[in-house]
Amino acid sequence: MTLKEINIIPEPANISLKEGAFFLNEQTQILTDVKVKETAEQLKQILSSVLGLNIPIEEYKQTNESKNLIILKRIYSEKHLNHEGYTLIVSQDRIEIMASTSKGLFYGIQTLRQLIPQDKVKNENLNLEFFIPCVVVEDYPRFQWRGFMLDESRHFFGKKVVKYILDLMAFLKFNTFHWHLTDDQGWRVEINKYPLLTEIGSKREGTITARQKALLCSEKQKIPIDGIPVTGYYTQNELKEIISYAAERHISIIPEIDIPGHTTAILASYPHLSCTGGSFDVSTRFRVHKDVLCIGNSEIFEFLENILDEIIHLFPSQIIHIGGDEVPTKRWKDCPKCQAFIQTKGLNNVMNLQPHFTNRIGKYLASKDRRIIVWNDILNDDLISNAMCQYWLNNFNLVLVHVQKGREVVMSEMNALYLNYPYKLIPLHQTYSYDPIPSDLEEKFHKNILGLEACLWTEFVSTKEILDWYTFPRLIAVSETGWTPKKKRNFDSFLKRLDNFLPLLKAFDVRYPSKEEFLQKQ
Repeated sequence: MTLKEINIIPEPANISLKEGAFFLNEQTQILTDVKVKETAEQLKQILSSVLGLNIPIEEYKQTNESKNLIILKRIYSEKHLNHEGYTLIVSQDRIEIMASTSKGLFYGIQTLRQLIPQDKVKNENLNLEFFIPCVVVEDYPRFQWRGFMLDESRHFFGKKVVKYILDLMAFLKFNTFHWHLTDDQGWRVEINKYPLLTEIGSKREGTITARQKALLCSEKQKIPIDGIPVTGYYTQNELKEIISYAAERHISIIPEIDIPGHTTAILASYPHLSCTGGSFDVSTRFRVHKDVLCIGNSEIFEFLENILDEIIHLFPSQIIHIGGDEVPTKRWKDCPKCQAFIQTKGLNNVMNLQPHFTNRIGKYLASKDRRIIVWNDILNDDLISNAMCQYWLNNFNLVLVHVQKGREVVMSEMNALYLNYPYKLIPLHQTYSYDPIPSDLEEKFHKNILGLEACLWTEFVSTKEILDWYTFPRLIAVSETGWTPKKKRNFDSFLKRLDNFLPLLKAFDVRYPSKEEFLQKQ
């Protein structure tokens, strides 16, 4: 075997090939200490479910000179200062995975998983044996934020699909799951204090499925819907279960409660929180809606703070996404309550309403030891100083100013990282070639670009099969951008490694498109 025959995605920072191979079989033992016993159990489960091997776990002792071992070790040295980095050494006698954290060990296991050549299986006397090439891998991620966003407001998939996505993210070394749980088309999280949010807000009567009509039609146009109800939400117990499942895979979940726009599901449930008083239906169409939360309503901040209290009680994440994109001001201009609020607070004009709203929510969450992240639409000079920004489209100069002030940004460039577009519009090479660090950004500001996040908006993604088709292999390309050093990234190399990687997805039941489909160009 040559180094070119080793196909790992995302490609490690450093890898070298040595002579020989390690033979993995039923006689192999996993050695570990109590601090990383849970990680060892994860390795045992992978070897059992993927390879059919039942390998015992024993306590690691320094004096152990046995052979045919997999050793997981927490160590502390300069090369392991990166809390997500690891060293993987495969020799003929043993496999050693070393890291300063359980997270690093976990990522080392994902790499080991790809080193097992599936076509080299031996079956002699019904004993399975796999040989793994001898290598030394020293690896660490390029970016600290490697994310994927799933929109479950527009279509609800349920916890089985979400766990499936989390498994794939872990395999690809993603560490952040951004969960878009509320929008005009549905509210998907149980809030005990406001039960109508799910009793009413989680249900819509159908969907306008024709893409152009759904996006361009006015609110007054009566366009037929498909008549297929879309319902569903997560109970708080289900959310706790999924959050725990993600944590076991070293993935942080960032919930998004989109406010003050994209709130028709809220207004359908509690219409008095609008500027007009309603009534409203959970939206069946996909476009910017002019009805938004009434910031001049004396109840609005108490309402939102009560919701956020339950959100932060559920989600351990220090970061809460509050949206902030695509908020029209028409209703506020015509609303006596909003105009009175502007005068009372000395805001001068309606354009200052949303910044005031955002800062008030940000300060409230800061009082609870949380911080906000917002879409770049709301960036302005007065934005609360600890607010993070997620960039998707337009006003990129404001994003650069935000970065140059020492503030943090996550990059989700629509033309490369929005996975809900056909491959003709965003082909695989366009996703792979994107780099989150702007070429003209001074190096001293690079650290303020935390990383990147691919987004799957589900207006026209209604099933797992469609979700798979849009997401893979583009999410695989994003994983390499987030992890691999820039100088090592090469699209031709990626495509070659992808040929060997895609069959591994069969173990997850991923229905990815054909090579002809995902390689098509504009």
